[in-house]
Amino acid sequence: MDPALHALNRFGLGARPGEARTLGDPRGWLRAQLTGAPPVLQPPVSASALAEAIASFRSAGQGNRQARQQARRRLVDIAATEARAALTQRVTSDRPYVERLVAFWSNHLCVSASAKVLVAPMAGSYERDAIRPHVFGQFDDMVLASAKHPAMLAYLDNFQSIGPGSRAAARGRRRLQRGLNENYARELLELHTLGVDGGYTQQDVLELAKVLTGWTISGLAGGAGGGRLGFMFDPMRHEPGTRTVLGKAYGDDSVEQGERAIRDFCRHPATATFVATKLVTHFVADQPPDGAVERIAAVFRRTGGDLREVSNALIELPEAWSGETRKFRTPQDWLVAVLRTFGATDPDARLINALRQLRHPIWSPQAPKGFGDTMQEWADPDSLLNRAELARTLVRRLAGQDPGDRMALMIAGPSFQWR
Repeated sequence: MDPALHALNRFGLGARPGEARTLGDPRGWLRAQLTGAPPVLQPPVSASALAEAIASFRSAGQGNRQARQQARRRLVDIAATEARAALTQRVTSDRPYVERLVAFWSNHLCVSASAKVLVAPMAGSYERDAIRPHVFGQFDDMVLASAKHPAMLAYLDNFQSIGPGSRAAARGRRRLQRGLNENYARELLELHTLGVDGGYTQQDVLELAKVLTGWTISGLAGGAGGGRLGFMFDPMRHEPGTRTVLGKAYGDDSVEQGERAIRDFCRHPATATFVATKLVTHFVADQPPDGAVERIAAVFRRTGGDLREVSNALIELPEAWSGETRKFRTPQDWLVAVLRTFGATDPDARLINALRQLRHPIWSPQAPKGFGDTMQEWADPDSLLNRAELARTLVRRLAGQDPGDRMALMIAGPSFQWR
């Protein structure tokens, strides 16, 4: 493949009209995108409006059916507005490598808008506030921001977790008697840091879940927290005492107990290998070359998880530029590449619905492991047929041409399915 097209497709999100001719130095173009801070996005919905909508939904549970439906509809509308803003950023960005990285890390530390109605309106804020600012920072800072964001706290139920030996449990406060929840602790170890083969045990999960009790959400009632949702540590719910996780004892010093544990997991040698494997799978091949994985893992370990350095190291992988490796485009990748091909600037709500048709709606994986990243998961006959049928509609909408013309055949054809 031409190096410019390789940069635009493998590392970027697809070429815009005439863009390939402007890249005299494809690797330099990619490296330049990693300078400075990631692009800052303005929220399409204010923090106060989001908090108010969620508080209204929670209080509507006591009201009539119409009130509940209206409250739920407001959350769905916010989620759709956020998804459209995110899609627009990917389609119009002049730093597509950065946007690919944002999407990668958002999927690695995923929440799911389809799992719980409470999570749906917060998913955009989660990517914008917990993932994006840290995409060139330290991995442990990103994971901590993820752990404390209301979307993650709600998605994996940690905001409801109560230590069995906590003061709240001892006082028998009925509305808090939900018990210890291990969901987030398990996914933190299995999916976010060490990986399933990282050497932890069920006892480690249990102890970590106790460490993380008291990590909850402020502002759910509306007025509290200054009219916005945020992180709060509730000492009443926190399980007291020293906890031992992965052979290391963590003294009970309030919220810092969990913060220290998370930073240690992020810098564990197993985490470097697990994260590097996912990165190389995403940018190189479904079967990641061992040498490439180890080179990225070495950078991760040496820098303590400096994601800017890791992202630069990905550009330097010879395997990422080899004509012998390629990646099948996921439905989101394919649709964004189509829109960039046509120079689209304002994706509408119908395109958000198209992603649902393609089984790849933004921020809506079916499980905490996130969306799959391999050909096997996206190249089944039904999925390919959906792309072919959608291609005709997209050409008609974006270019005003006969849907049977060569442009529809091009974006539905085999070569356009790969990056």
